[in-house]
Amino acid sequence: MTSPVLTLYGSPQCHLCDEMQAALRPWQTRLGFSLVHVAIESDPKLEKRFRKKIPCLHFEGREICHYHLDETALQECLG
Repeated sequence: MTSPVLTLYGSPQCHLCDEMQAALRPWQTRLGFSLVHVAIESDPKLEKRFRKKIPCLHFEGREICHYHLDETALQECLG
């Protein structure tokens, strides 16, 4: 069985992105997911879609939360 893969859309200059990444670390161990970081600057479509909503955490194309980690939403999504 493969572990779930979550995608964190963000920007290298974003302090909220750093905070969400740090908040996700203990949950990675508990829930066993992988985390892929996507810099929205790498794609004009992503930048347009997410520029006012980063960090934005997704699983299988669905948004889990944005700005701050919603632990309840994360558990409901993967639990």
